[in-house]
Amino acid sequence: MSAVGIIGRGVAMVYVFMLKAGIVGLPNVGKSTLFNAVTRTRKAEAANYPFCTIDPNVGVVTVPDFRLEILSKIAKTSVIIPAAVEFVDIAGLVKGASQGEGLGNKFLSHIREVDAIVQVVRCFEDADIHHVAGSIDPVRDIETILTELILADLEAVNKRLDRVQKDAKRGDKAALADEEVLKKLAPHLDSGKPALTLELGAEQKVLSRQFYLMTDKPTIFAANVKESDLATASANPFVAQVREYARAHHACETVVISAQIESDLVDLSPAEAAEFLKELGVDESGVGGLIRATYHLLGLRTYFTAGEKEVRAWTIHDGDTAPKAAGVIHSDFERGFIKAETVAYQDLVRCGSVAAAREKGLYRMEGKEYVVKDGDVLLFKFNV
Repeated sequence: MSAVGIIGRGVAMVYVFMLKAGIVGLPNVGKSTLFNAVTRTRKAEAANYPFCTIDPNVGVVTVPDFRLEILSKIAKTSVIIPAAVEFVDIAGLVKGASQGEGLGNKFLSHIREVDAIVQVVRCFEDADIHHVAGSIDPVRDIETILTELILADLEAVNKRLDRVQKDAKRGDKAALADEEVLKKLAPHLDSGKPALTLELGAEQKVLSRQFYLMTDKPTIFAANVKESDLATASANPFVAQVREYARAHHACETVVISAQIESDLVDLSPAEAAEFLKELGVDESGVGGLIRATYHLLGLRTYFTAGEKEVRAWTIHDGDTAPKAAGVIHSDFERGFIKAETVAYQDLVRCGSVAAAREKGLYRMEGKEYVVKDGDVLLFKFNV
């Protein structure tokens, strides 16, 4: 089963932009090593001194998805095209970055350009790897980063508030709406809380996003442990601290990784990597879980097309309707959308074929209002 339709010459394709996740943290916590592992490259220099990353490294990462392999067997094809997301390795922040310390202004500007943040937190002792603060304290490290982002956001909010108030006094409706949100953000940030945790109505949340505040970006924590601690990470007191802090202050997820192990896996074949992980007592590479968690953190979801030519994962935003999902393939699919033939991944696998799913009434027709679900297998009908 695949998306069908004749694509005429000269018809413009939809430009599919890729959302970016920025890898941030203090110097020497494993950011560049993790970036190299995630992107399966050696693009980022990983050295035992601060600021070995100056300009951000960028890499496109495929999203691990076991469903593709299963669908390829049903569709009888060996061609698999996974979804992808972009990761950016951003240089280490230090205390005082919001005032320009450690080239802070430049690094903060790189964070503003990403859509989500993966904060790497060092959760291991190693006398051979220098820590900028001289000791290991994950909560202190998280708060150092958070404080700098909050201070930079607070300065941006106050500057914007000064500009907006002039128009608000004249009764400008847009300015008045902005002013109301900014007056809520300023004291919230000033109290040391990230913008993301401020309770706002739906319309005010939309306005808030237009201010591009760094602490308004969805965040996930990557607790970086030693190779010997990966299998027993749940007993690691540093990891426990990160998880507790993430839940209490960000309401977000913590993924345990070992950047050094992941870096070693880059040069191994899939079979060798699996055997290496088995010897360490773990079933899956932490990077796979991190990539999937980041993909969902960005609000991205996957639907599939599956046929003899290929099985492919297509990326959409959570809440996208069928025409919008069709437009990811080609602009004509959205413009001339008629209907979407769909079956849920679980139902298709359980039935074993489209024909069997249709016989059981699990293969159905959906119209323009249908909200595509993660894992839907779709066939679009259109006319232009």
